[in-house]
Amino acid sequence: MRIAIDYRPALRARTGVGEHIHQLTRALARTGGDEITAFSSSWKDRLPATLAAELPGVRLIDRRLPVAALNLVWHHLRWPPIEALAQGEYDIAHSPHPLLMPSRSAAQIVTIHDLHFLSHPERTSAEIRRDYPALVRAHAQRADRIIVVSHFVAGEVQRLLGVPADRISVCPNGGPGWSGAPAAADVSGYLLFVGTIEPRKNVRGLLEAYARLLARRPGAPRLVIAGGLENGSLRALDAINHPPLAGRVEYRGYVNSEDREALFKGAQAFVLPSFDEGFGIPALEAMSAGVPVIVSDRGALPEVVGDAGLLIDPDDAASLPAALERITGDRELRASCARRGLERARQFTWTQTARDVRRAYEDALLSRRQREPSRAAAQSTVHSRNAHRH
Repeated sequence: MRIAIDYRPALRARTGVGEHIHQLTRALARTGGDEITAFSSSWKDRLPATLAAELPGVRLIDRRLPVAALNLVWHHLRWPPIEALAQGEYDIAHSPHPLLMPSRSAAQIVTIHDLHFLSHPERTSAEIRRDYPALVRAHAQRADRIIVVSHFVAGEVQRLLGVPADRISVCPNGGPGWSGAPAAADVSGYLLFVGTIEPRKNVRGLLEAYARLLARRPGAPRLVIAGGLENGSLRALDAINHPPLAGRVEYRGYVNSEDREALFKGAQAFVLPSFDEGFGIPALEAMSAGVPVIVSDRGALPEVVGDAGLLIDPDDAASLPAALERITGDRELRASCARRGLERARQFTWTQTARDVRRAYEDALLSRRQREPSRAAAQSTVHSRNAHRH
């Protein structure tokens, strides 16, 4: 197959969607004989020089076009087609977010990681707030196939967008494939949060829970927070500069892929108290590192973690502090969660993700071919009516 993939989410910091599309592109190139083109555009940021070595055999297209401007015309005008920008013909045009990448003739696919922007638009910003809620339903209806990263998101796509189950492919993310020994159950390790600092991640709730833990256990491990800041989210971290959190919480900002393994393996426990997650890659990374996890009972997190961690209610102010106290005070519990987490994480590989996605591509091509006769018939009817009028 000739596959065009919108690689732009991985251009800068590879957060959830960026890590997904990078690892998927890499796995597709490694496991099949497809012709893959990774398309990127930005006015100031260029693809890294090392990317060709990371994605061997992948054709890289890097256009000096402003991201916001291209998205505006792509999403609203369905122009220009990827064939013109990437100078090729394609069987598959794959967008890693809910809005389509325009194409003249390729089967069009979107990946929907979550629909949080529909239920809580106030927690979003920029074009996600402007375009996604208004356009996602129409784009989902036009897509030849919709890929989702969890069964939870599949249910949301059916419920909120009216897409039938037979047009949805569930393709879970893979683990990081880290080598070396897993983390030791070291009582001196820190508590760790990794994720973009945004309202959906419930960082304020985590800080409040950690303050309550310190009140009960002054010798509790320190808390490390790692992740990039969304616009306007800096206030969520105000509390770390004041008692009782001052000197006990460290904010490290975004941590690149080369340093993530060491960051996770230095933790005593990982915490992700999000209000909603379409998958939760950092939770899978923690389990892959042999680190016990505490996650919320929302979204896809219970689906990903299974029985390998502690689940909390992010709306219950007592739930997270109690879980933190349990995990920091019970070495046997940490060892048990870490062991179950390692077993659970082995079920998620990017090789399997690539197989699942390739099947979705094949289904999309079949759907496209089946729909072409009806489109041609409709166009023929229109032309016939116009000719009759004249």
